[in-house]
Amino acid sequence: MFTGLITDQGEITSVTAGEGGARLEIKTQYDTSTIDIGASIACDGCCLTAVALSDESFVVDVSRETLDRTTLGDWGTGDHINLERSLKLGDEMGGHLVSGHVDCTAEVISREQDGESVRFMFRVPTDFARFIAEKGSVAVDGVSLTVNEVGPDSFGVNIIPHTCSVTTFGVLNIGNVVNIEIDMLARYVARLLNHA
Repeated sequence: MFTGLITDQGEITSVTAGEGGARLEIKTQYDTSTIDIGASIACDGCCLTAVALSDESFVVDVSRETLDRTTLGDWGTGDHINLERSLKLGDEMGGHLVSGHVDCTAEVISREQDGESVRFMFRVPTDFARFIAEKGSVAVDGVSLTVNEVGPDSFGVNIIPHTCSVTTFGVLNIGNVVNIEIDMLARYVARLLNHA
């Protein structure tokens, strides 16, 4: 489990494609001596498992399913991604509960300055748009955000300067594609209502 509060921006240093997926090496500012083999790390919102470590990086294996359903299949050497280590019992819960299981991807359809903040609009598949509610929570590339507005196939968020500076939102532009995880509570409520 994660909170959606980003604690580092990693850099992809190598991508090795395989038959069933890919192996990625990610440079990080984390103290890798504190990361165990098998530890979960959210990478742009995708929960991945550290399978190897070096002084400045960790390695993850990514399945074909994950490459097909997320933005990970488009990652290349030099790309920067949002990182968060898994939540520990007793940690402050500053964002919202994020599982690291990406539901879909969405496209940035607008980016506008709004005072000191930046307002983003995303187009999301209609099958998932119904789970996103105004003033509800959503994880975008692993970042816990409050939804400001919703449309039939879109939603908007406001990004404060701090979030722009410590996440990849600072360089996110129209046409970019992001990973979306809908709020866990919304998913279960919808499931219950469909089977009531």
